[in-house]
Amino acid sequence: MTTPNDSRDIVLAFSGGLDTSFSVPYLQERGWNVHTVFADTGGVDAEERAFIEQRAAELGVASHVTIDGGPAIWSGFVKPFVWAGEGYQGQYPLLVSDRYLIVDASLARARDLGTNAIAHGCTGMGNDQVRFDLAVKAQGDYRIVAPIREIQKEHSQTRAYEQAYLEERGFGVRGKQKQYTINENLLGVTLSGGEIDAWETPGEGARGWCARREQWPAEPLEVALRFERGEAVALDGTAMPGEKILAKLNTMFAQYGVGRGMYTGDTTIGLKGRIVYEAPGLAALLAAHRALEEAVLTKHQNRFKPEVGRKWVELVYEGFYHDPLKADLEAYLASSQAQVNGEVVLRTSGGRVDAVAVRSPHILNSKGATYAQSADWGVEEAEGFIKLFGMSSTLWAQVNR
Repeated sequence: MTTPNDSRDIVLAFSGGLDTSFSVPYLQERGWNVHTVFADTGGVDAEERAFIEQRAAELGVASHVTIDGGPAIWSGFVKPFVWAGEGYQGQYPLLVSDRYLIVDASLARARDLGTNAIAHGCTGMGNDQVRFDLAVKAQGDYRIVAPIREIQKEHSQTRAYEQAYLEERGFGVRGKQKQYTINENLLGVTLSGGEIDAWETPGEGARGWCARREQWPAEPLEVALRFERGEAVALDGTAMPGEKILAKLNTMFAQYGVGRGMYTGDTTIGLKGRIVYEAPGLAALLAAHRALEEAVLTKHQNRFKPEVGRKWVELVYEGFYHDPLKADLEAYLASSQAQVNGEVVLRTSGGRVDAVAVRSPHILNSKGATYAQSADWGVEEAEGFIKLFGMSSTLWAQVNR
């Protein structure tokens, strides 16, 4: 009887792109029965989903399954990410964090097949290999095979090698994939390669969902988001699952070019990484959530919480999705959301999004005072507060001037 340790079945996390397409015949020619898993995390339409399934069949895999990953990516990433409210290095919204949910789907398929062999299409130069490998190692004793890392030991121009490898075996390569590496999911789109890697102006092909300036609608867009305990639960008065809200926000705000940027970051493995990214829905969610938090949290919460958020983001970015510190930080973030309830109106005319109205029963608004307008305290109280509040600095100036 075959045991997981001697099975020749291997589960490949599959996207239909260049790297994972190459991995199928590469593994087959080394004696593996390749079973592909596509975790649909919401970034592809029905046509693309059908292409991925057709691509797997064309490559001759032993089996292929498609998993709906939308609910998992919302609960496992989007909700705590919005609570954290921070981008990596103050900017990047962690758009490839669906990798952790892809790992979960792949491991579930491996258990079904009775194998401990897992494969992925990550390169040896990027962060995804770290995320994928650490997420696998945290959940059991699995054998990890990474074909792209293996060929990089002998070939410096790996993308060209992969293309030639596939074409020699009669498999076509999409034109866009010859120039860019494209990652697309419910969270957004990232593009790298070509002139982007060379720190040059991105070409016309380096665009995902976001419309160009000349394509933006003439009329501004306004939407209302309702939050309960910091989680978006309704869009324009209609309650719906979080992943559906994010998908709708992506479509609506992409028309106005919201959420597009270029970013150069310090990667986990020490290289500089430059990408073009588009995250219209997340940009809208973050703007609305931050506006609500600013109104309902105390001064000390608003000052301290970003420190927790930045650490949470660093852990997720660097592959420590299953580290216990991440769970500890999420417990604090969840606690901070107890009164983050209400509705926020967002508005955009293109390029950026603003929270223009906030409604909540928990806004910390004094009935007797309005900033810089009126107060329910006297002049003497204000002067006394200033004297005591600045005592230390005032004394230093008196002693040392």
